[in-house]
Amino acid sequence: MTKNAELKGSSFTLSVLHLLDDDLDSALQVLSDKVTQAPAFFDGAPVVVDISRLHQQPDFITLKATIEQTGMLVVGVTGCKQNTSREAAKLAGLAVMNPAKQTRVNDPIQTPTKIVTTPIRSGQQIYAKNADLVVLNHVSAGAEIIADGSIHIYGVLRGRAIAGASGQKEANIFCQNLQSELLSIAGTYWLSESIPEQYSARPVKVSLQEDSLNIEHLAL
Repeated sequence: MTKNAELKGSSFTLSVLHLLDDDLDSALQVLSDKVTQAPAFFDGAPVVVDISRLHQQPDFITLKATIEQTGMLVVGVTGCKQNTSREAAKLAGLAVMNPAKQTRVNDPIQTPTKIVTTPIRSGQQIYAKNADLVVLNHVSAGAEIIADGSIHIYGVLRGRAIAGASGQKEANIFCQNLQSELLSIAGTYWLSESIPEQYSARPVKVSLQEDSLNIEHLAL
């Protein structure tokens, strides 16, 4: 029998917009400012909206339409505490998502480190699933390297580096020459203008501490 479709599990990198209070206008202004800083990166990017800290149920249709004016695509919501919120989100065409629980029993099997020796050019994407990623060359602007574990770049990093893509907060990014468009660990990210100038074009280590990115000089 010929298969017309096949359903398989997979994993993708999603940004999460955390709404910290009911002042949605201010939150959306912050989001618009972020998108303006890197429009190419956010154009068509999927986003999940976390409403767990809101005191009132938002108008999901209006929320979705407003966010999508920035060019991002709202694919779902998380943090729905009431069934009425879940149903309203579904009626707005949004998936209701629950954060994955971190359990050691269900941790994926770690696979051997993925090693790339050639330059990673603009438009390319390299993904090390359940593994660390080592790049022995340069990462061009417009390129993207992703790893569920840590990332090591021995050339110049001008593109985007996303470590801990499956939520591993212990992941790190090690870089010999930092000129990155974006750094991310376990969903927490910095755009280029957020990276302190004293670390530009220097060897660095980037880690996640108390849900914030931390950067330090790497002694060679």
